[in-house]
Amino acid sequence: QLVESGGTTVQPGGSLRLSCTASGGILDDYAIGWFRQAPGKQREGIACMSSKREDFKTQYAASTKGRFIISRDSAKDTEYLEMTSLQPEDTAIYYCAAEATDYCSLARAADYSYWGQGTQVTVSS
Repeated sequence: QLVESGGTTVQPGGSLRLSCTASGGILDDYAIGWFRQAPGKQREGIACMSSKREDFKTQYAASTKGRFIISRDSAKDTEYLEMTSLQPEDTAIYYCAAEATDYCSLARAADYSYWGQGTQVTVSS
């Protein structure tokens, strides 16, 4: 089970940290992805981290590279998404997802079997 938290309303240029806590498994054995879905748009992969066996390699979408950072606290079984320089186009529901595989992917949401409930991020003045 995955539970996201941290979504809220923030002003343009602001920062936010989302959390994704896992229960029932060891997060280090999983690839974790962060996705977002804005109204009327497809779910988009924005950041992901591979398993411990793949040295926690990360990938970022072009739209978030340099602004978002994915990290993991293995002791807490929690994945984080640090978001900076937020803009109105970042407004979306943000989801974390997990798959029992080593390599993470941003290409397809269907690559992940386990999903959190989502947390709303709104960027607005």
